[in-house]
Amino acid sequence: MSLQLIESYFPDLTETQRKQFSQISEVYKDWNQKINVVSRKDIDEIYTRHVLHSLGIAKVQAFKSGANILDVGTGGGFPGIPLAILFPEVQFTLVDSIGKKIKVVDEVVEALKLTNVKTVNNRVEQLNGEFDFIISRAVAVMPSFVRWVKGKIAKHSHHELKNGILYLKGGDLTEELEPYKTVQLFPLSDFFEGEFFDTKKVVYLPMKYK
Repeated sequence: MSLQLIESYFPDLTETQRKQFSQISEVYKDWNQKINVVSRKDIDEIYTRHVLHSLGIAKVQAFKSGANILDVGTGGGFPGIPLAILFPEVQFTLVDSIGKKIKVVDEVVEALKLTNVKTVNNRVEQLNGEFDFIISRAVAVMPSFVRWVKGKIAKHSHHELKNGILYLKGGDLTEELEPYKTVQLFPLSDFFEGEFFDTKKVVYLPMKYK
């Protein structure tokens, strides 16, 4: 249920990508015993609940070579690390304010030999730079998140979707997203099978969201 699961939805992986995806479980299990970044329950289902969940963003928008992506509140490295494996020609910046989490991410990046990931131990508000897309997994309600990343989305778009936020979230988001007139929801159950994905979505918010 590990690499085979990923390959069933992403069949064109290179040998390097297959190796990196297959190593994820071992690397996280090892580090999770030292610093708990993934819940005990989830570590056994890391490919469904973390890796494939993260790759849901790729089903909504495949990032182009040279793109610059910011993962906010990356925690143990999700969704950034699986996406960095899938898109080796794309630059990922993974930021988290909790130092021990970034330490684990650094070790995972090194173990998987990822050369397209930069990590930052800081609050995102303190970060400089502009990015094509800002990605995250439900670290805050959307109004707070939008406030944190204000001014960090590059103005010129090179993808099918206009630059903006791609946010993994579950449940009923009606009230939370009510202020955003251009928001789009992509149910992950459209792309992946299994009960886990029934209520999960990718929330896309373009830079001009009014």
